[in-house]
Amino acid sequence: MAIIDSNGRLFGKVSILDIGAAVIILLVLAGVFLFPGTSGSVAQLGVTTRPVEVDLMVRGLTVAEPQALVTSIRDEGRINIIIRNQPAGSVGVKEIRELPRSVAVPQPDGSVTAFPDPRPELSFTLDMLVTLADNAQITDGGPVFGNNKVKIGTQIEVEGLTYRFNTSVVGVRILEES
Repeated sequence: MAIIDSNGRLFGKVSILDIGAAVIILLVLAGVFLFPGTSGSVAQLGVTTRPVEVDLMVRGLTVAEPQALVTSIRDEGRINIIIRNQPAGSVGVKEIRELPRSVAVPQPDGSVTAFPDPRPELSFTLDMLVTLADNAQITDGGPVFGNNKVKIGTQIEVEGLTYRFNTSVVGVRILEES
């Protein structure tokens, strides 16, 4: 009796391909459990936590009732943020400042003057600067909210009870602890 027959079976009972697949599966399982690797977390032991203020610029947000949205954000007091499609937790809203919409109008003497934009469709458009304030981990790479670094230019998704919109960071201030 041959060790491998014409059908590729070992001792006529088990296929060599089945044995190879079983060995590969065992090696993968051993690799996963014996060498799990790093957790991928930015959080580290000994990292300091300090108060941080982050300014978000919201431009051209179309909403049926802009004042109701601003009031809703103020009343909630805390909003959920999502950074790079990862929930980063809830942060406090320190201030909301509505920004005026204006249009540049040239004057007869060659100067330019800014006037409020008269277009009626702008009554459904909102521009605002939202200041978030909360404690964040301070690493060598900057402040971290929910395992994501927050820097100027970072895209952040803001979510509340009745709204969800994208914005970007325009200012980051690391404050001294009081």
